[in-house]
Amino acid sequence: MPPSRLFRSTTTAAAAATAALALLISGCSSGTSSAPGGAGSSGHSTEAGADLPASAATPLAPLPAAIPAELRPYYDQELSWHDCGVAGFQCATMKAPLDYTKPDPATDLKLAVARKQATGPGARLGSLMVNPGGPGGSAIDYLQQYAPQPAAVRARYDMVAMDPRGVARSEPVECLTDAQMDRYTQTDTTPDNPAEVDQLVTADRDFAKGCEARSGKLLPHVSTIEAARDMDVLRAALGDKRLTYVGASYGTFLGATYAGLFPSRSGRLVLDGAMDPSLDSRAINLQQAAGFNTAFTAFAADCVKKKDCPLGTKGTEDAGRQLSALFKKLDAHPIDTGQERKLTESLATTGVIAAMYDQGAWPLLRKAIAQARAGNGRGLLALSDSYYERDASGHYANQMYANPAVNCLDLPAPFTGPDQVRGALPGFRKASPVFGDNFAWAALSCAYWPVKATGTVHRIEAKGADPIVVVGTTRDPATPYTWAKGLAAQLSSGTLLTYVGDGHTAYGRGSDCIDTAINTYLLEGTPPAKGKRCT
Repeated sequence: MPPSRLFRSTTTAAAAATAALALLISGCSSGTSSAPGGAGSSGHSTEAGADLPASAATPLAPLPAAIPAELRPYYDQELSWHDCGVAGFQCATMKAPLDYTKPDPATDLKLAVARKQATGPGARLGSLMVNPGGPGGSAIDYLQQYAPQPAAVRARYDMVAMDPRGVARSEPVECLTDAQMDRYTQTDTTPDNPAEVDQLVTADRDFAKGCEARSGKLLPHVSTIEAARDMDVLRAALGDKRLTYVGASYGTFLGATYAGLFPSRSGRLVLDGAMDPSLDSRAINLQQAAGFNTAFTAFAADCVKKKDCPLGTKGTEDAGRQLSALFKKLDAHPIDTGQERKLTESLATTGVIAAMYDQGAWPLLRKAIAQARAGNGRGLLALSDSYYERDASGHYANQMYANPAVNCLDLPAPFTGPDQVRGALPGFRKASPVFGDNFAWAALSCAYWPVKATGTVHRIEAKGADPIVVVGTTRDPATPYTWAKGLAAQLSSGTLLTYVGDGHTAYGRGSDCIDTAINTYLLEGTPPAKGKRCT
């Protein structure tokens, strides 16, 4: 089932969709043993599930500026750089305490770091750290493959990435075998009767038990606050007095958390596709459902203008009904995909959601829906696999395990059991007639998490920090535009930069206006003018 709080950059999602497109065109599926081929901010859940006004949330308190003596060995460590097999990049390993309150060298974590040194011309400005979001996205993969790296910025900065604790190369959280994950992704997240609700609850419990069995010692220590503290250790190890950073999607929450904890050490921060830390967990899930509804409406409005639109040509509401009817049909009768797995309602829904991250995937989605209506589930399954990062061999990347590990630690669960989900369904259906049920039931998973949440709802003010640029896209599905406005308003030095358009995040996606504003800020320290809007 798709975790409803997956916040990752569009470039990463678009690359996955491109791979799915190649599979679809070639006629191959996304792979099993029988067929070759090719996510939250910290919050507090109220009984009603309503978000608290930002003004009512407690500000995140900064940590003392002085580095504690017991942490000095981590801050003073020297990184040993070596070739890591990708042209132009060097890699290193950084040590960090498992528990910052009780540092113990015997339990230190080894965190993977990569860099691409400044090329010149021009004086080196320092290091620029990047993170693509997730939580659970590999920052190193992002840096090496997808991250915007304008030549002018690359010339002046060492481009740096660190896989956060619990992610990819950095002590990854593990939960299920690939076969178990295949079954989990097919769990029905729109249960129609008590038996299906029980199946959903069992699946969530078994997932949580698997994470506890395989990663129990790590699970209490993968919070965003701890990841932000790791970033400060890396900043020091790199020799930078202040952090320069570009974070996308969940990476904005990570970057904002850093600013809140270390305002005096925060330099030029770009937070693109921003999250609002003043929202509780239920509000986050509900508003993200509404965000994907906005994105689907934009897709449908484009689709119905075309004679071959697989959802008809009558209008966006009818297109939504047509898609819902397809999901209902798949719920009753999954269809063939050319491999052992059939296309279920849950996999089809995930496939559609995957294509909402970037309008460049819309042509692929139209073709995949048309195939599914004709009884061929190959295209939507390929899109679903791209979302879950399931490769051609049937292996899942770590993101879908790290994602709930961070989300369920950063905030209390939005629901404590099925009865609360049932009570919230009318609101979710209103927010998204097509996806509402799926988002509501998928949000139940943290109720069974083996580790109690450590995060609480808060504002991030970062008083004393340098100017921080917050970027919001008006029709962003994963991080609604209102979140960017909320974060920019909370930050004492926040500046909102608006992209009027579709898709998730804005930097490096084709808007010269956005790219110029951000590059100027990174190179000169001058934030965009107040109220600046780009197309």
